[in-house]
Amino acid sequence: MRSVTATAAKATSFARSQSAGKLALKLAAAAAVVTLSGCAWFSGKKDPNPPAPLVEFAQKLRVQTAWSVSVGKAGNFTFTPAYAAGSVFAAAADGTVVRINAENGQTIWRVRTDMPLTAGVGTDGSTVVVVGEKGQVQAFDASGKPTWKVQASSEVLSAPAVGEGLVVVRSIDNRVTAYDADNGNRRWMAQRNVPSLTLRNAPGIVIGSQTAFVALPGGRLSALALNNGGPRWEIPVGDPRGTTELERISDVSGVPALGARDICAVAYQGRIGCFDLINGNVRWFKEFSSDVGVSLDDSYVYAADVGGAVTEFARDTGASVWRNDKLKNRQLSTPISVGSAVAVGDYQGYIHFLSREDGSFVARLSSDGSPIQAPPISTGRSVVFQTKSGTVVAVVTE
Repeated sequence: MRSVTATAAKATSFARSQSAGKLALKLAAAAAVVTLSGCAWFSGKKDPNPPAPLVEFAQKLRVQTAWSVSVGKAGNFTFTPAYAAGSVFAAAADGTVVRINAENGQTIWRVRTDMPLTAGVGTDGSTVVVVGEKGQVQAFDASGKPTWKVQASSEVLSAPAVGEGLVVVRSIDNRVTAYDADNGNRRWMAQRNVPSLTLRNAPGIVIGSQTAFVALPGGRLSALALNNGGPRWEIPVGDPRGTTELERISDVSGVPALGARDICAVAYQGRIGCFDLINGNVRWFKEFSSDVGVSLDDSYVYAADVGGAVTEFARDTGASVWRNDKLKNRQLSTPISVGSAVAVGDYQGYIHFLSREDGSFVARLSSDGSPIQAPPISTGRSVVFQTKSGTVVAVVTE
């Protein structure tokens, strides 16, 4: 369940003081009780937000699985695959890290860390980074050999970002830390404010234009200079509103989508928008709520809202081009553009393909039957999804 109420059930407190932590934990516990009491399997009552049944349609697009590799289960965490240097990198909760040839699915190497993992993978093709329990950051070289390990300030749920000789990590105490990619030496650390109550999700980081763009709890998108961690700009994607702590949760969701001159992001119980890379000036804003992030291509921005509707926005103006609401409550992943279609995963492991022109269904493919929560990635030739059960699957369209 990842409807509006179900998303609130994931709320977890990151307290700035003992009293704030106690209040946040009580609110999170109350939200969980309210949500679970509405579930059919818990109370015997009919689910008030049932997933929409799969609709029948004439398949217009040929799609097929190019390859699939079993990596390992995600457990209670979200593991995001990464693409670099012609390879797909993926990880699992049991400590497995793999490098896969993006063309044919051949496993180039598979290693096992000495710790359970909570986040990954971040890579630039030369340095491969994952994060273990209690915030241990582990790096490998391109051949899978361990190179360094450091201790972050607290637990890490978001995949590290690797680029420009740095590894940038955000821990749940809202410290953003940059480490030297070669040796793990700390280069800088930036502390951001911690809301009393946030979603227990994995807001991401992207690197570009000598800047780390960091999605934050509390609805902020922060641009930090790579050389010293100094703030270039910070903007509110979500503006916390409401009378209760739960109503005021407005965290930036997923990984910001980086373009050549703009960056786009979305917040839970907030807004979706695109911003100038250099100064953060707003190009456009729309009211929107998502807990899975956005993606973009040359012309459009794609997002799935908390209710399960997929929307295509014009990248330059934010105008809504189409909206498909036939996947209601199916707990969707971030959508991604692939050729003439938009692909999105759901809680049963289905990958749905929608027309880029009008949002109608054009194809559907099944994976391993487990939820697809991690943002998909593009290799240029294929799109790659990772399921909760640990299948990494590359899909191609014709």
